[in-house]
Amino acid sequence: MCLGLPMTIVETDGITALCEYGNEQRRVSVMLLSDASVGAKVLVHIDSAVRLLDENEARLISEALDGLEASLNGQDCDRFFADLIGHEPQLPEHLR
Repeated sequence: MCLGLPMTIVETDGITALCEYGNEQRRVSVMLLSDASVGAKVLVHIDSAVRLLDENEARLISEALDGLEASLNGQDCDRFFADLIGHEPQLPEHLR
């Protein structure tokens, strides 16, 4: 399974960007983005920034990844997915 990471652009030359997420830094392509400026939050998938994220969306993705890590380590992960607890999953309208 491949996951996209919400990363922050630290520096860029317009073609690639040095991005960070937590303690990790990597150089990624920003060729798919029209505006990839320093400080922007981007969704990185297979070393390519595929779209810009707003602060809230980046935070939500980061929290979900933290929840997955907690689950994999056998730790309680309910606090990361509080909005899902006690709710039945709903199919999107087009799949009903």
